[in-house]
Amino acid sequence: MNTNPSTNTAAEELRHKKCLPCEGGVAPLSHDQACVLTRATPDWTISTDEKWISRSIRFKNFAEMMKAVVKIADLSEAEAHHPDLHLTGYRHLRIELTTHAIGGLSENDFVLAAKIDLLLATLPS
Repeated sequence: MNTNPSTNTAAEELRHKKCLPCEGGVAPLSHDQACVLTRATPDWTISTDEKWISRSIRFKNFAEMMKAVVKIADLSEAEAHHPDLHLTGYRHLRIELTTHAIGGLSENDFVLAAKIDLLLATLPS
């Protein structure tokens, strides 16, 4: 878990936002904008093409992973912004976020990433 106060403050600001509907017609975040938001979500990695962010987690077993997936699904529905979830090896989860309507990253991706980080931090280890 990150203990940098400025990162924690930035993550907290993201968690207080709500994902906004995106129907396209706006530009994806620039490289610099995405890098700034990534500092607030340091467990996430920007793809080399800068079109999505991802985070990988290993759970202690399949049941714990599935509980997390259900919680992520509920959160995503509430935010109306949905990640791609990749389940492999019975306990590995990779989460990918992008804004499909614009073909790249938007602030919504980082808002949901920050909220997923908080959700994962509250799960039993």
